[in-house]
Amino acid sequence: MGIDFSKADQINSWPFQEARLIKKKINKKPDKGYILFQSGYGASGLPHIGTFGEVTRTRMIMNAFSKISDISTKLITFSDDYDALRKVPDNLPNQKMLKENLGKPVSSIPDPFGEYETFAENVNNKLKSFLDSFGIKFELKSATELYKSGFFDKYLLKILKNYKKINDIVLPTIGPERRSTYSPILPISQKTGKVLQVPIKIENQEKGEISFTDEDGENYKTNILKGNCKLQWKVDWAMRWDALDVDYELYGKDLVDSIRSTTEICKLLGKTPPLGFNYELFLDEKGEKISKKKGNGMSIEEWIKYGTSESLLLFMYYTPKKAKRLYYDVIPKHVDEYLRHLKQFDSQKDIEKLNNPIIHIHADKIPKAEINISFSLILNLVSACQSDDKDIIWNYIKEYLPNVNPSDNPYTDKLVEFSIQYYKDFVEPNKKYKKPSEEEKKVLEELINILKEFKENVSSEEVQTEIYELGKKFKYELKDWFLFLYEILLGQKNGPRLGTFVLLLSIKETIKLIEKSFSR
Repeated sequence: MGIDFSKADQINSWPFQEARLIKKKINKKPDKGYILFQSGYGASGLPHIGTFGEVTRTRMIMNAFSKISDISTKLITFSDDYDALRKVPDNLPNQKMLKENLGKPVSSIPDPFGEYETFAENVNNKLKSFLDSFGIKFELKSATELYKSGFFDKYLLKILKNYKKINDIVLPTIGPERRSTYSPILPISQKTGKVLQVPIKIENQEKGEISFTDEDGENYKTNILKGNCKLQWKVDWAMRWDALDVDYELYGKDLVDSIRSTTEICKLLGKTPPLGFNYELFLDEKGEKISKKKGNGMSIEEWIKYGTSESLLLFMYYTPKKAKRLYYDVIPKHVDEYLRHLKQFDSQKDIEKLNNPIIHIHADKIPKAEINISFSLILNLVSACQSDDKDIIWNYIKEYLPNVNPSDNPYTDKLVEFSIQYYKDFVEPNKKYKKPSEEEKKVLEELINILKEFKENVSSEEVQTEIYELGKKFKYELKDWFLFLYEILLGQKNGPRLGTFVLLLSIKETIKLIEKSFSR
């Protein structure tokens, strides 16, 4: 990157703050040779954007750490795919089949989409493909594989040895009804394959033998090793920290209370709990928490249908400690914010570059900014032209910026495609043009005359000033004046800087739009 990272200690962006905490706590290379970061997710629903956010934010901290330390790092993405499906998410097909398999590990349930052998395999591959497409290096760990292979066996015996002490930690944190059936160890039914939430009796602690009453009322004996049981999730989390020797993990704010119990269990097992911080949750358009069980909110696919992957990473970078509404209308803003940061980068001093989010979005090589045109401006151009023909949109851009073309500006070309898609799905259905009154027509006629007077080499600032002065002349409040023009020109309540927009669209086409409003 060509940046002097020796000044990173002066930077207060959260990835560098976390990186410094890790360096302070782990000041020498661990015996395993690297610092292990973990991101865990439940495979009982399609991976949503919150899951992606946890992984990418972890990666940002890792990248920051690599700039201030020579200790290697490694990222594990852990899929809890041996967990039981307790509720069927609303956004999945084959609801009947899934309901018939409630209570079974996700890795033993058929894929409702029919693309893979199991539901877990579909979810794991979907998340893996997304992370791969963003260039994130990680290792996917499957709970099913680690339970069934015997990798967790010695840690499961450790849980059994501390069974009573673990109960003493967890029971005060749950309700009376759940306490009566609670067990840190959940046996897998030999008859139905379900993960049972029933009390157990320890028969042989050294060998891992237990007994329990199955759903049919019969007593059974089993061995907890080799995948014959699943740990309750808080206990599973602590056991995983111990078994994988995790050094750092992020977690959502909704788990702040739970992590206290998990931390105590981890210490009980003789392992120092990992470092980490909690992040706030994403909200949907109604202000409700995004949940894979509800299937609400926006998916990763939906974001990158309308905006760039870099804009999504920027959204993840901003204010992780603040709850944020995640809906389609935030996409244009973050695309433009990314373009602004990228444009500023080359001319910034090192200390400014270290504060620029770009270095957390691009871990290695920073791309060069293309032509100086915003996503919002292109989107409003598409809105004014009402065209889904990319060539037509580019013709306007080339009129505004001579000697530019799509082949030399592939990123901008992609923005044109995104703008067309965004316009068709979100802007066009909500357009509502204003019909001007007779008095308002007089104002617009004067605006037309002003536009006709402009010379060929007029600047956007001159156009903006004249439009502004006309509004003042007719005693408009500034906000109301531009709202009026946006509703006339675009059928929207907001829009671009009009001086630039008029020149991009062309004075001739802007006059046509105004005249068109007279016949509404």
